[in-house]
Amino acid sequence: MIQFKSPREIERMAVAGEMVALTFQAIQPLIVPGTPTIEIDEAVRDSVHDLGGKPLFLGYHGFPAHSCISVNEQVVHGIPGPRKLQDGDLVSIDIGIGADGFCGDSARSFLIGEGSRSAIRTLEVCREALAAGIAAATPGNTLVELVQAIETSIRGAKLGLVEKYVGHGIGREMHEEPQVPNFVTKSLKQNDLELRPGLVLAIEPMVNGGTGDVYTLDDGWTVVTVDSEVSAHCEHTVAVTEEGPRVLTLAPGEAWPPIPGTPGQ
Repeated sequence: MIQFKSPREIERMAVAGEMVALTFQAIQPLIVPGTPTIEIDEAVRDSVHDLGGKPLFLGYHGFPAHSCISVNEQVVHGIPGPRKLQDGDLVSIDIGIGADGFCGDSARSFLIGEGSRSAIRTLEVCREALAAGIAAATPGNTLVELVQAIETSIRGAKLGLVEKYVGHGIGREMHEEPQVPNFVTKSLKQNDLELRPGLVLAIEPMVNGGTGDVYTLDDGWTVVTVDSEVSAHCEHTVAVTEEGPRVLTLAPGEAWPPIPGTPGQ
């Protein structure tokens, strides 16, 4: 069942969302060559603790870390460890925080240094797809229209759309109804719904520099591209309001879409 949130509940969700954004700001100085991904995860842990939140990923179905950190060919659910970031890497970091009974969930992708043409283009298209999905999260539109905006953006760029993983409703639980795929399925058409104020969604396209095909490593978590091409993952928690879409996972002063030249979002 879809849980529509009251304006007061959305304000409480914004508290959790701001914690996520502030945590991204806290770890930003570590997203440089030479940093082991486990060190970034430890900084996520410390930030969440200092902000008074709860890490949503740690222990979720047995996940062993506070954040998902996926580098280059890793698409999503990367486990932080000794791997050190290198110049040219495309790294996606996914963070979920609970606060005051509600959840915030966001993923941002970052280029380390200049990056390859493929990495730059993959990140650009992922951001554009997320921006298209957010723009479509307005009252009166349908979920199919939102998803179609994401799909059109990615397929029009002729890059790999990851179909295996989807966005989701979010609120008191990290994963709620409805599912938000990044391409229009037959099931979605049959179960389409009108976007109404109070609906809160985690919109999260995943874009590969090659094909959209992926598989999971033997660790049971890390998803990688089949052709070893780079991947980007961009996600925001977004509330449908009378005034239009409201991105809840931003810090004060942050903008979406990001200002050109900013390293990640």
